[in-house]
Parts: sequence; C-alpha cells; structure tokens
Amino acid sequence: MTRSSIALAAALLVCGATSAASAKGCIKGAIVGGVAGHYAGHHGVLGAAAGCLYGRHHAREQEKQQQQTQVNGQGKL
Repeated sequence: MTRSSIALAAALLVCGATSAASAKGCIKGAIVGGVAGHYAGHHGVLGAAAGCLYGRHHAREQEKQQQQTQVNGQGKL
C-alpha cells in the first residue's frame, strides 16, 4: 500500500467522523491538501487533515453568508 493511498484513507476516516453538515467541505479539502502535502515533502496525511479543516471552515463561512443573504431578502428569485 502506498503512502498516498494511506493518506487518502486517513482523510476519509477523518471526514467520516464528522457530521454530514460538517463534512461538506472536508472531503474536497482533504483530497487537495493530501496531494499538496504529498508533493511538498511527503506529508500527505498532515496536508489532508489541514485541508479537511480548511474545507469545513470555508463551507461553514459560505453557509453563513448564504443564510445572511436570505435573511436580508436578497436571495435569488
């Protein structure tokens, strides 16, 4: 088993441990972070974990912004 497949498996486990709402950006972030971490010094697992956290944060920020837009009555018609 290669390191990249182990990193991907670890990232998926991290994503699976979160709730459905929190995992929204985790998978995409984990994949991108894992690949970037792998090429930046063989730190795929660390990159996947950081990418998951960033993806969750970014998804939450977008969700808050979307809710704020709907509350203000500026939502799409």
